[in-house]
Amino acid sequence: MAVVQVTTRDGTQLQIKAQPLIPLMEFLRDGSAGVEGICGGELSCGTCHIYIDRGGESLQPRSDDEQAMLEAIGEFVEVRPTSRLSCQVFVDETMSDLAVSVGPVA
Repeated sequence: MAVVQVTTRDGTQLQIKAQPLIPLMEFLRDGSAGVEGICGGELSCGTCHIYIDRGGESLQPRSDDEQAMLEAIGEFVEVRPTSRLSCQVFVDETMSDLAVSVGPVA
C-alpha cells in the first residue's frame, strides 16, 4: 500500500492510502479529497482531474483516450503538463513520494 500526499482544492493536506491495481480515483473519492469520479473511470467526464506534484516519474504515461479527455476539459479548466485523470493512475508500494493536487472541474 502506498501513502499519497493530497492537496485538496481548498488547500487542505491529506494522506490517502492507495492499494495497487485500483485506480487512485477510488481512494481520492472515498477519502473525501473532493474527487467526484462521476463516470466511474470510463474516461468520459474529467471529474477526477488531478495534478501530479511530485513522484510521478514511474506512472504509466497517458493513454490516447486520457489525453483526448484532458484536451476536452482544457476548454473549461487549467490543464497542465502534469495533469492526469486519477481514474487512470495506478500506484504501487514503491511510490511513497507521490504527491497530487485535486484539479478544478468544469
